[in-house]
Amino acid sequence: MKVHVRKWHPVAYWHWDVRDPDDVCGICQNYFDGVCGACRDPGDACPLAFGECSHEFHLHCIMKWLSEKREPLCPMCKRPWVEATPEHFQDAPRAPRASGAPGTPAAPNGYHT
Repeated sequence: MKVHVRKWHPVAYWHWDVRDPDDVCGICQNYFDGVCGACRDPGDACPLAFGECSHEFHLHCIMKWLSEKREPLCPMCKRPWVEATPEHFQDAPRAPRASGAPGTPAAPNGYHT
């Protein structure tokens, strides 16, 4: 049995993904260079906290999150939250962030300032 298609009306659509998931805090969903959801400080006034699980958050957001939970788990992957050390960043190079100068290293305490 053969089937003949008499008319074909292809439909396509796209979705503008203007929010790169890597550029927003996983807790407050605000851009890292925007306003922190916990402290309401703009941009660079609120440093970033990096976890060994490779997730990053506004420092104040993750501190508030961890203080409200019984167990210190990453809100994204539910693994135990362990602050990444500078050695962790040397082992896994990261792409430059749009909010900082290209190649800006993390501060010695593991936070991006």
